Amino acid sequence: MSRIWGGQRLRELGKPVAGNECIGESWELSGVEGNESVISEGFLADNSLSEVIEVYMDEMVGKKVFDQFGTQFPLLIKFIDANDDLSIQVHPDDALAQERHNSFGKTEMWYVLDGKPDAELISGFMPNMDKAIYLNHLQNGTLDSIMEHFPVAKGDVFFIPAGRVHAIGKGCFIAEIQQTSDITYRLFDYNRKDDQGHQRELHTELALDAIDFQYISDAKQHPAVTPDVPCELASCNYFTTNLVKLTHALSRDYYLLDSFVIYLCIEGSFVIEYSGGKTTVMKGETVLLPALLSEVTLHPMPQAELLEIYIQ
Repeated sequence: MSRIWGGQRLRELGKPVAGNECIGESWELSGVEGNESVISEGFLADNSLSEVIEVYMDEMVGKKVFDQFGTQFPLLIKFIDANDDLSIQVHPDDALAQERHNSFGKTEMWYVLDGKPDAELISGFMPNMDKAIYLNHLQNGTLDSIMEHFPVAKGDVFFIPAGRVHAIGKGCFIAEIQQTSDITYRLFDYNRKDDQGHQRELHTELALDAIDFQYISDAKQHPAVTPDVPCELASCNYFTTNLVKLTHALSRDYYLLDSFVIYLCIEGSFVIEYSGGKTTVMKGETVLLPALLSEVTLHPMPQAELLEIYIQ
């Protein structure tokens, strides 16, 4: 997707980026109306995600997921290339999003694929902030100065619950896992203008009821990963994300999970072996396993890294 702050790095994941296009996002798996994913292979090819869920229901996504979300897929998976700073922003929680927008809220997480030497992510306020201090800095155009800035490197993990003010900085290349929601309250956009000479809309009044001013001391994580052992990066009511570094064949048993499983290949390639077939997954590709498929074996070719995502 074209973005004012986008770049060219999505080519590294096999995504089409033409000429000098500023492409900021690749929506890998989406149930968002107007940008819904379509099945690319197999006898269900060319069917939308919601159409497949409507037919196969809990066999596709799991009983508890289908009971809660129906045909709406609950997660949105993206790759993001920030060639410039994104706006400082916040997302509402479920209650506020339902009240205002008849939508889910937006809790998300970032996994850093790469970062340029000066790349930073913003997550939360500095200590001892409150609404009055925030409004003063917002009015003076100095909001950036009271935010927590974190230098980033490959493998860093950030969990961003709804209500936490945040921003992706210039030079960050990340994978994002989030609730299915496209609601963003933009607080500050560095006074930049689009190609029509207009500044982008801010949502400062809407954001006031959404912001959590609490200081968070552990916003950045960098977990140690053992090869061929799934490492939990983040887990909440909305999703669980594991990092798997494959060096040997790894069997996964999802019999007790009652959820779909997503594989997001971020390095190398691997083969998924399952009852009745095999599928090769290349760097930058995303696979959705139906809840009905309870056992698979992953074979690296010869090595691979993937994010494994599901709902517990």
